[in-house]
Amino acid sequence: MSGGDELGAKRERLVERFTLMQSDLGGLLYEMVIRDSVKLDVLKRKVAELQRVDAELGFLEHSIRAEESGVAGNCPSCEAPYARGAAFCWSCGQSLVTIEVVEPPA
Repeated sequence: MSGGDELGAKRERLVERFTLMQSDLGGLLYEMVIRDSVKLDVLKRKVAELQRVDAELGFLEHSIRAEESGVAGNCPSCEAPYARGAAFCWSCGQSLVTIEVVEPPA
């Protein structure tokens, strides 16, 4: 399975999980309301879990779009997109390669 296929499969699993969690949250709220016993702390906890999955899904979708477009990231200096393998930003000239300087032993 290629990287794109793996990302697509993971995306599908996350979409299913998100949809199920959203449905469960709606059902939970419905049950609480009809019983006149809304527990905000329980709802907030469920919403926080849903937000984590939503954020993971957003990051994954961004990764999929970047892989499809050939974009490797954004320049840390000017935010211009750059392609895989680029050493310098096409827009501002910022180095995109981290160079570690090692001091020789004294």
